[in-house]
Amino acid sequence: MLSLSVATFRERWQLFVGAIITVTLGVALVQSSLLIVVSAGDHGEAIAVLGLALGVSTFLAIFIVSSTFAFTIAQRRRDLALLRLIGGSRGQVRRLLLSEALLLGALGTVLGVPVGLVATSAQTSLLASLGFLPDSFSAEWHGWILYVSAGIGIGVAQLGVLAASRRASRVRPLEALRETGAAAKVMTLSRWFVGILLLAVAITLMSISTAVDSPNGAIPLSINSTLALALGLSALSPVVVPLVGGVTGSLAGTTTLGRLARANMRDGVRRSASTAAPLLILVALVIGLAGTFDTLSAGAQRQLADDVHGDLVAAGPVAPGTPGVASASTEYTLSIKVTTVSYGDEETDDVEALAIDPAAYQQAHRQRLVAGSYADLHGLAVAAAGGHLGSTVRIRVGGREITPRVVAVLPPKLNGGPEYLLPRDLVPPAALGPARSIVRLQPGADAGAVAAALPQPVSTVDDWIAENDSAQDTLNAGVMKVVMGLAAIYAMIAVVNAVVIAAGERRREFAVARLTGFGRGQVIATALLESSVVTVTGLGLGWLAALATLIGISGIAGTMVMPWGIFWLTVLGAFLVVGATSVWTSLTATRPTPISLAGTRE
Repeated sequence: MLSLSVATFRERWQLFVGAIITVTLGVALVQSSLLIVVSAGDHGEAIAVLGLALGVSTFLAIFIVSSTFAFTIAQRRRDLALLRLIGGSRGQVRRLLLSEALLLGALGTVLGVPVGLVATSAQTSLLASLGFLPDSFSAEWHGWILYVSAGIGIGVAQLGVLAASRRASRVRPLEALRETGAAAKVMTLSRWFVGILLLAVAITLMSISTAVDSPNGAIPLSINSTLALALGLSALSPVVVPLVGGVTGSLAGTTTLGRLARANMRDGVRRSASTAAPLLILVALVIGLAGTFDTLSAGAQRQLADDVHGDLVAAGPVAPGTPGVASASTEYTLSIKVTTVSYGDEETDDVEALAIDPAAYQQAHRQRLVAGSYADLHGLAVAAAGGHLGSTVRIRVGGREITPRVVAVLPPKLNGGPEYLLPRDLVPPAALGPARSIVRLQPGADAGAVAAALPQPVSTVDDWIAENDSAQDTLNAGVMKVVMGLAAIYAMIAVVNAVVIAAGERRREFAVARLTGFGRGQVIATALLESSVVTVTGLGLGWLAALATLIGISGIAGTMVMPWGIFWLTVLGAFLVVGATSVWTSLTATRPTPISLAGTRE
C-alpha cells in the first residue's frame, strides 16, 4: 500500500499541497513554541500566550487536514471504487489512505523542522516586541524536540485522516461508480449525529457559563461553547451552508449570472461547505477571543469603578492628618508563595497580594465580601479569593512561613488583581512592595492643593481606572495579534486549498457553460459571485458561533462587547483572499478551449 500511496502523491500532488503546508506550519509552530516555553523560565505571560498558540495551531491543523482529505477522497471516488472492484478490501482502502497520511506527516515533519528554526526566531522577536520576553532572550535547542516534531507531524496527519478513511472504506464500488447512493451523499448518519451532538453541547455549555459566578469557570466554558458550536456547524455545513446561502444568495442579484451562481452553490454542496467551513472557524475563534477580552476588560473597568470609593490615587503612603484628606487607604503590593495540596501532591505558586489596614480599606472599597468580615482581619488571618471561610492556608512571605486562617472570602475579579489581603502588621517591612493610597477628600477641599501635598504622581480615580484598563488592553492586544495571525494563516491555507481543489473538477462545467453561450468573463464572474455568497455565509455562521462565547461571558462580566473593528477587518481579508483565489483558479480552468474539455470526465 505504501508504494501505491507514493504513486498517488506523484499523480495528484496538487490535492495534498495545502495539507502539506498545514502540517509543516503545525510542526514548526509546535517546535518553536516548546523550545521557547522550556527556556522562558518565569516569564509567565509568554508561556500563557504560547500555550494558547499551541492549542489553536494543533486544533486548526487537524481540522484542515481532515477537511482536505474529506474533500480529496470525494474527488477520488472512482479511483477507490476501481480498487474495490479489482479485489481491494475495505481494510486495504483504509490502509492506503493512512499510508498517504503517513507520507504527508513525514514530509511535513522534514519540512517543518528547519522552518521551525525560523519560526523560533520570529516568535521570540514578536514576543519581545509585545513585552512578553526581554530583548536579550534566546531559546535553547534541545535534541528531544526532533522526536516531538515527528510525533506532531505524523500524529496530526493520522488524526486528520481517520474519519475520512473510515467513510471511504464503506463506499460500495458500484455506488461510487454511478455517482449515486451513499457515495454521493455528503451528509452521513455519523455526521448528523456528531453535528447535532456538538450543537447540544454548545447550548449546554453556554447556558451553564451564564450562571457561573467565577471568571475561572465562565471563560473556559464560554470559549468551549464557541468551539463546539463552530465544529457542530462545520459538521452540518453541507446542510446549513445551502440553507443560509439561500438567504445570502440574494446578494448575487436576479440576473442570469446571479441565478447561475446560486444554482452552482446549491449543486456544489461539498465545494461550498469546504470553502465556508474554515471561514466559520476563523471568525468563531478570532471574534470569540477578541470579544471575550473586550467584554472582560469592559466588565473589569466597571467592576473597579463600582468598588473604589475615593477621589485621588497617590503613589505612596499618605501621612495621617494631611490637610484636606478625609480618609486614605494605603495598600502595599507584594508577591507571596502559597502552597496547596491536591491529591497528596504539594504545589507552590507565586500569588499577588495586598498588605492593608482593614479599617481604612473598608472606607475605600465598596465591593461586598462573599463571606466573613474585615473586622476579623487582624493577627494571623487573611482574606482570600475563592477560599473557604475558616480554613487555613500555607503562605511564605518575607522569608518566613505562616499558616493564617481565612476570615473573609473575596469576590472574584475579572482583571485578576490581588488574590489575598493580609493585615499590614503581618508582613515584614522588607517584604512590602510599592504602595498606593486611595484618598477621599474632605468636603470643600481643593483637589489640586491636596494632590500637590501627596506622594507623586497623583491621579484621579477615574484616570487611574482608565490606566489600569489600558494596561490590560495592551496585554490583550498582544495575545490577539498572536492568535489572530495564526488563525488567519491557517484559514487562508484552508480556503485557498479548497478553492484550488474545487476548480480542478469544474473545468468541464465551465467548458459546457461557455459552449452554451457564456463568455469566458461571464463564467469567471459567475464563479466570483458564487464564492462571494459562500464567503458571506461562512462569515455569518462564524459570527453566530462567536456570539455563543459573548453570551456566555456576559453573565459574569455584566456587559457584552462585539469587536466590530476586528470583525470588519476579517471580512475584508476573507473577501480579498477568496475572491482573488476564485478569479485565479477560474482563469486557469478556462484557459483551454471549451470543446477540448466538454467531452472529458473529471
